[in-house]
Amino acid sequence: MPTKNGASNELTLASVLDLNEASQLKDKLLSLRGGAVEIDASGVERMGALCAQVLVSGARTWEEDKQSFSISKASDAFTKTLQLMGLNKDQLIATEIRQ
Repeated sequence: MPTKNGASNELTLASVLDLNEASQLKDKLLSLRGGAVEIDASGVERMGALCAQVLVSGARTWEEDKQSFSISKASDAFTKTLQLMGLNKDQLIATEIRQ
C-alpha cells in the first residue's frame, strides 16, 4: 500500500517467479504505483523471462513517474538469472528525476 509520508513501499517477491506469477506481480506493482518501491528479491529461487520483463517494465514506469524503484536485496539466483538474460540489477532501478 502506498504510504502518505513518502516512505518506500516494500514488495517481497515470491520464491518462484514463473508464468503463473507474472500476472500477480504486475497487479502488485500497479497497486503500488504513485510512490517509491523497494523490491526484496532475497527469497527468489527461480525466475522466468516474463517476470523479468514485468520488473523491467515496472522500473521504466516508475522512472516515467519520477519515482524511486529499487532492488534492496537480491538472492544469488535472482542476480544470476538476470545476468543470463543480459540484464543487471542496475537496469531495474529507476533513476529518480528531480525537477
